Amino acid sequence: MMLPFVNILAGSFSGGKAILQGSVTIFPVDFTLANYASVLNNIAIWKSFGITVYVTVLGTTLNLLFTSTMAYGLAKKDLKGRSFFILLVLFSMIFTAPIIPSYLLVKSFGMLNTLWALMIPGLIGAFNLIIMISFFQSIPEGLTEAAKIDGCNEYRTYWSIVLPLSLPSLTTIGLFYAVAHWNGYFSAVMYLRDPGLYPLQVKLRQLIVDNDAANVMQSVQMTLQSAEGIKMATIIVATVPVLLIYPMIQKHFTKGAMLGSLKG
Repeated sequence: MMLPFVNILAGSFSGGKAILQGSVTIFPVDFTLANYASVLNNIAIWKSFGITVYVTVLGTTLNLLFTSTMAYGLAKKDLKGRSFFILLVLFSMIFTAPIIPSYLLVKSFGMLNTLWALMIPGLIGAFNLIIMISFFQSIPEGLTEAAKIDGCNEYRTYWSIVLPLSLPSLTTIGLFYAVAHWNGYFSAVMYLRDPGLYPLQVKLRQLIVDNDAANVMQSVQMTLQSAEGIKMATIIVATVPVLLIYPMIQKHFTKGAMLGSLKG
């Protein structure tokens, strides 16, 4: 996993002639910042970057809100119809919706060519929901009962007691959702028609597959810059933000990864 990434990182800092000659391995050759200058000066890439950040932040927030809310209700063993709803969740894990019915459903709600199409259809992930249900069930009932004795209703108990205790699991699941939104590509291609709404991954695909990197290049010598160098720089720009987020939440992520384990 590391070698291709290091090779792309080295190529993003290398001159165009060295890249075309295939002399770049794990260290830059003819070091230059021209590739990043072209990427960072391109308005279309910045716009796609902003759209991706917007979808990731808002989408992850909605994911956590609806997933935790549904999980809190299904964690109640006395909930009427609980087994039926859990069966529906398990059914959705085994049988996924086909592309055409999904497209028609999004179209019927008027979400085509809107950013809501990138967030609403995957609002609740079945696997993440089951993890949250398991975590909520591990919270001692004495805490929620004490909250009810103090006059808290279900909503106050959920916001003031349960959610603060669920920070490790919320952080872990939030990371799963955020990475999925950040790397989201297929939904954007299927539901969006306006190029101005394309997220960063679709823009990256245009650079790599459609060979649009030449349109991003500035009028400089090929020895300083090449289309391949532009592609590599864009890949790094699209990857680094997620790599920077992980160390900040590593502590909570480690706790969340141990959900369901036994304590002595």
